Amino acid sequence: MDDALLDLARLAGISPFWTDAFGRPQAVPHEVLRALLRALELPADTPGDIADSRARQRGGTVDGLAPLLTLDAGCAIRIPAAKGALRMRYRVTLEGGGLVEGEADVEDGAIALPAIDMPGYHRLELGDAQTTLAVAPARAFALADVTGREDPRLWGLAVQLYALRRDGDGGIGDFSALAQLSVKAANAGASALVLSPVHAPFAADPAHFSPYSPSSRLFLNPLHADPALIFGGPAVDAAVAALDLGPLRTSLEASDLVQWDKAGAAKIALLRHLFETVLPHEPELMAAFQAFRAAGGQNLADHAVFEALHQRQFGEGRGQWNWRGWPEGFRESRGAAVAGFARRHPQEVSFHAFLQWVADKGLAQAQDSARSAGMGIGLISDLAVGADGGGSQAWSRQDEMLIGCSIGAPPDLLNSVGQTWGLTAFSPRAFAASGFASFLDMLRAAMAHAGGVRIDHIMGLSRLWMVPDGAPPAHGAYLTYPFDDLARLVTLESHRHRAIVIGEDLGTVPEGFRERLAARGILGMRVLWFEREGAQFKPAGAYSPDAIAVTGTHDLPTVTGWWSGRDIDWRSPAGLLAEGNTEETERSGRAEDRAHLWAAIGEDGLPPPDQSEAVLDAALRFLAGTPSPLVVVPMEDALALPEQPNLPGTVEEHPNWRRRLAAQAAHILEEPAVQRRLHLLDTARSKG
Repeated sequence: MDDALLDLARLAGISPFWTDAFGRPQAVPHEVLRALLRALELPADTPGDIADSRARQRGGTVDGLAPLLTLDAGCAIRIPAAKGALRMRYRVTLEGGGLVEGEADVEDGAIALPAIDMPGYHRLELGDAQTTLAVAPARAFALADVTGREDPRLWGLAVQLYALRRDGDGGIGDFSALAQLSVKAANAGASALVLSPVHAPFAADPAHFSPYSPSSRLFLNPLHADPALIFGGPAVDAAVAALDLGPLRTSLEASDLVQWDKAGAAKIALLRHLFETVLPHEPELMAAFQAFRAAGGQNLADHAVFEALHQRQFGEGRGQWNWRGWPEGFRESRGAAVAGFARRHPQEVSFHAFLQWVADKGLAQAQDSARSAGMGIGLISDLAVGADGGGSQAWSRQDEMLIGCSIGAPPDLLNSVGQTWGLTAFSPRAFAASGFASFLDMLRAAMAHAGGVRIDHIMGLSRLWMVPDGAPPAHGAYLTYPFDDLARLVTLESHRHRAIVIGEDLGTVPEGFRERLAARGILGMRVLWFEREGAQFKPAGAYSPDAIAVTGTHDLPTVTGWWSGRDIDWRSPAGLLAEGNTEETERSGRAEDRAHLWAAIGEDGLPPPDQSEAVLDAALRFLAGTPSPLVVVPMEDALALPEQPNLPGTVEEHPNWRRRLAAQAAHILEEPAVQRRLHLLDTARSKG
């Protein structure tokens, strides 16, 4: 039975063995394999289960023809043929018009079709069967396509949206503040603004605010919406007065930290008041909302119903946060009980669709502002690696998502116990049956109002470390995903949306994976702190031209924070130092690293830890001189701030995802030191 279990695991794409950070082979416990197979709907508790699951996994679709097949433009195609057929007639209806048709002999259970040169979604009829052919260009939409230059040398800023300020934002950065910042950044020479994720959270629980743990990656966070964009300032001011929110909003806007629970509840209350008292009297706005709702189709309907149910089951005090704890009838998104709830509560369901309309208008306006101001790319969205298993996306797509396990990471040199992130992922088994529908919906949502997308943990296109619920992080296994299919779809959608693609390829990266990304035109990421050869930092010329260069990310120290050791100040009392290190050894090692970095930068006179701004300027000049086609500087570095947005491994110990920037978004880049810093970066990039 052990051999049969291992064979089934391999057949399902689960690796029974893996190699740890020290190069030692590890075997996945059998109970972990069974749990992950169960999540894939391939039970393996008995020999009979294993035999049945093996047959089901090998079974495939009717006549072997899946609803969607991916292929590369200009490459020969082999399509599975109907059993017993010797010769078959085919007909390809091209998306842009035209036909490719003929007959072909069946050889080894498949027929060869002529290559299709035109990228797009084309319809294939093969005998009595039909499928969609997703024909991908060789490479993703590129920065060279944006600039018309073969060697683009662009720069941009990265921003945590919640951190931005403007008068009237209610205590949470919004899309109107983003639009203001985009214009100022464009005027300084920036080509892009990279966002933190703006996925939909749980409207009934604004305290669940990590942008990387969303309810759904198909929709937006309404707490970033600015209703004045639709209803006008006077209507919003009247609503604030009617609800007596003025003093609270003034207090929230003055705070150094986002108070998600209070600010979120106040924003939802304000939006509800406008929905109930203003929208019904504005026929043109109502018509626009209804058109948005119709265009959103089943996906928007599902999300709105989930949010209404979540409000009822959790927000009204019933305490059932996760839909798997709801009454049985409400757990099935397509069931009669859910349909009945939606019929009984049409106004509440409509309200949650309305929230998405207001948010969508705001994000679209921010991208329009960025492009109109001269940004070649504009906004670059951030696509989280997974969604909360208790959220809208998992509830509405249960057949396509893994239930009962979480994405994580195995133990490594920085984390000896591994990680579990509490996020669910797509089921690779469901891709073929669904025609990759959920994956495509997610990509299109991420690219809808953006000139690019950053895909978090892009290794997930190839494999994910999955941990069964309740198991320690080390008791997981790698689950394989169909990289070629997913990469083709990413490439095709990037061209259709004219959006560049950046893959976050940090951490444990499979051998050869970065080369596969580069072959597809998907840019990697190179972080200043990680670009080393042994203890030494790499010279600027050694950076990859197939990756963007960044001073840091939301999870890493800022330049001034790293140079001064501010991150050690936080990590030491939180127990987050590297295994076996003390605060003293960390600071001693940092002193050595400062000397190594300064040597790589190539400037004289090593600055002391308390003189970090000179180092920041030097670091920007250094990255500007790399071959990277795009240099991205977090706002925290543009402003020479010592604090980072998030400290992994902490919950209460550090104000993660809460710090606000001090100045208004419309003026934050006007400080002389900031202007000088951005001019330095712009000038250095322009010289290339």
